[in-house]
Amino acid sequence: MDPKGHAAIVTGGASGLGAATARALAAAGAHVAIFDLNEAEGASVASEIGGLFVPCNVAEAESAERAVETAKTAQGPARILVTCAGIAPAGKIVGKNGPMALDTFRRVVEVNLIGTLNLMRLVAGNLEKLSTLAENERGVIVLTASIAAFDGQIGQAAYAASKAGVAGLTLPAAREFASFGIRVCTIAPGIFATPLMAGMPQALQDTLAASVPFPSRFGRPEEFAKLVLHIIDNTMLNGEVIRLDGALRMPPK
Repeated sequence: MDPKGHAAIVTGGASGLGAATARALAAAGAHVAIFDLNEAEGASVASEIGGLFVPCNVAEAESAERAVETAKTAQGPARILVTCAGIAPAGKIVGKNGPMALDTFRRVVEVNLIGTLNLMRLVAGNLEKLSTLAENERGVIVLTASIAAFDGQIGQAAYAASKAGVAGLTLPAAREFASFGIRVCTIAPGIFATPLMAGMPQALQDTLAASVPFPSRFGRPEEFAKLVLHIIDNTMLNGEVIRLDGALRMPPK
């Protein structure tokens, strides 16, 4: 599918992988709506690319419903959804101060997994009603998991479980939506140069970068965005989780 002229929604589009994806989609001619809770940065990116910023808490049904409707009114129903919104608090299941607070685990799952399904259900619900494009395609949904879904480290239980859920959601969603001409793929990135990584001490950044077999560096958000564009373009990509990690396999800790 050619994104040119079509509406697209990018959750978590205010920074990092989401911002790079929003920029790439806009450069490809899409009308981009950025959904995020960071109003200042989200509005800044939207202004830069000539897009739309819509405040949205992906984990809340009503917030997402309002955001999707706002974007639909302004730009038309989205044919492209990229879900980059996520959180990654660290914590052992049983740490020095005892068992993990259940609300901590619940919050990560709510944002990363339920938030992903929340936007998927709304966008797909609108897509089913649209006319078909070339090859009877109606739209493309790209989810963001993580290599932590497969190589979760100690202290990543909540994050790894939530991202494994996103990976597990991919194939059944693709199979369900196939009859409507809607494709679903997931990218599982490794270590990328996001604001989270930039806040770490330089020595730790250097160690992490050196752990990537090749290229021995952090991934660039623009490289994630390139894969998003390829998934959108390549109609045969469907129901697949694609690792984007330079052959990295995370150690236990």
